Amino acid sequence: MGWISERFKHLNFFRKLVYAFVGIVSYPGLMLFNRLRISGTEHIRHLPYKNVLFVSNHQTYFADVITFLHIFCAVKWGKINRLGIPYYLLNPFTRVNYVAAEETMKGSWISRIFALAGALTVKRTWRNEGQEVRRNLDPSDTRKIQRALSNNWVITFPQGTTKPFAPGRKGTAFIIKETRPVVVPVVIRGFWRAFNKKGLKFKKTGSELSVTFKEPLDIDYEASSESIMDKIMDAIEQSKTHMMQGAHHWMKNDK
Repeated sequence: MGWISERFKHLNFFRKLVYAFVGIVSYPGLMLFNRLRISGTEHIRHLPYKNVLFVSNHQTYFADVITFLHIFCAVKWGKINRLGIPYYLLNPFTRVNYVAAEETMKGSWISRIFALAGALTVKRTWRNEGQEVRRNLDPSDTRKIQRALSNNWVITFPQGTTKPFAPGRKGTAFIIKETRPVVVPVVIRGFWRAFNKKGLKFKKTGSELSVTFKEPLDIDYEASSESIMDKIMDAIEQSKTHMMQGAHHWMKNDK
């Protein structure tokens, strides 16, 4: 069954159908039941069609990625910082892959279908079936991401978890040093409030969701992995400094 899924992922017509199906089902949750605010798409309008790595914080398993796919399709149809009417789903932009945990994508029939939209399934470095397991970076997973970057855009979540302010994984820095991509930081907000952890059910409607694309990072590819990861975590507002600022903000508002 696995080889069939891999073959379908490379059939562009089939991927367009998956994008259209997922897009139609998810659009009301983003634009009608909640309020999506997009900014910074001017930074992605003229990017090359390959070797671009989007690095983002992570709040749900699926809603985050689905929203990115909506935005990328809208931008390629000439829209700026908005989705509008989703006629872009008639011919979606499919040159996108996203990194996802292997166990997550095997969790349900919905996740298996969504995997066909371009998932790069990788083994989690510290969890397996809910158990804490520390693994070294799997070289085959790294090669999978490198091959995807040679042809497409790739979305990755360096923290590998929906827990805020979790440390970033050095595997992301290793891939950046090896492939030297354009690195675009993205900051998302509000998804944890609107959706459950999987991002497939509402927790609260009327929430404000935001996706902010920042300018591509000026990366020194010869720098240490630690230095590159520090730069990424600061750009996606998940560094220790941002954690302290967030704690101060909450304490101030609680008074």
